[in-house]
Amino acid sequence: MNIRSFGRSPRGERLARIRSTENYRNGSFQNVEPTEVNPGNVSIFRILKGMLSRPSSVRPSTEIPNVRSDLKELDRERPALVWFGHSSYFLQVDGFKILVDPVFSGNASPFRFFGKAFEGSDHFNAEDLPELDLLILTHDHYDHLDWPSIKKLVPKTGSIVASLGVGAHLEYWGVEKGKITELSWWQDHTVNEKIKITATPSRHFSGRGFKRGETLWSSFVLRVNGYKFFLGGDSGYDKRFSEIGKRFGPFDLAFLECGQYNKYWPQIHMFPEQTLMAGKDLQAKQIIPVHWGKFVLSTHPWNEPIRRFTSAAEKEGFSYAAPKIGEPCYFQEKYDQQDWWEFETKTTDHGR
Repeated sequence: MNIRSFGRSPRGERLARIRSTENYRNGSFQNVEPTEVNPGNVSIFRILKGMLSRPSSVRPSTEIPNVRSDLKELDRERPALVWFGHSSYFLQVDGFKILVDPVFSGNASPFRFFGKAFEGSDHFNAEDLPELDLLILTHDHYDHLDWPSIKKLVPKTGSIVASLGVGAHLEYWGVEKGKITELSWWQDHTVNEKIKITATPSRHFSGRGFKRGETLWSSFVLRVNGYKFFLGGDSGYDKRFSEIGKRFGPFDLAFLECGQYNKYWPQIHMFPEQTLMAGKDLQAKQIIPVHWGKFVLSTHPWNEPIRRFTSAAEKEGFSYAAPKIGEPCYFQEKYDQQDWWEFETKTTDHGR
């Protein structure tokens, strides 16, 4: 563990800007709807007991299926997405290259004993990425903001857009100030003549230490040369999805969290059926379920999120794509969806 990985709290002009925002009160950012991390006030002991007694199914029993694509040789004429597990993904549209919440260090934590990536989910690293036009950071939790990855990616990144306050961590890590744009909710930023991004509310929290809410958490509306994407970050379900859908929809793709849920924290993460509800509220043409398939941050079986989500989506005939980690998905073309997450079941059945 390196102490610098914790980052730094906002100060000076950045802190003054934070204090002037509408949703910053009583020393921290606030959600639009009343939100508690643990609304039932369940004891920490009870939560830790549940985490320590998790079933073995929280991790796959063997290496998960994955594809080692050459990201530097993707066909620039075919709009593509590549998912790296959890909430890290790459978009290439008309040659523009965009990366969201990269975590390539192998852990969703500064401690090597917690949050270790699944076997097969961590073959990619920062060196595999091409030169980037834009890096987007939704919030500062360790499973979304990874210091080792940021250090390696910054030299090949044109610009960074992050939620307000996250720049304090980045500057502490040596990122030049001129490369960073921080947005509060509903603020726009024009990256270039073909890329525009808007920060929108999500229902979550932030913090890399004991204090929460010093930096903002966001979803983002990303427009790239005629395409419109919703980048959900982390969020519990609320009315903001419908509001964003009315203001910006329909979306070509909505990247929405689908994992690490628990009955003890129902307001800050969605259950898989709520992921579908959010996509419908957003007027999304297709959902890309993320925030699963790489780290253990809850107590459910590792592939339960995608099973529940796909079951709900198929009952309603809602379009989705869930590619293997590293597999290019050309989203303007018909995608041959496979239930690759059932590989353990098939292996077991075959052996009987």
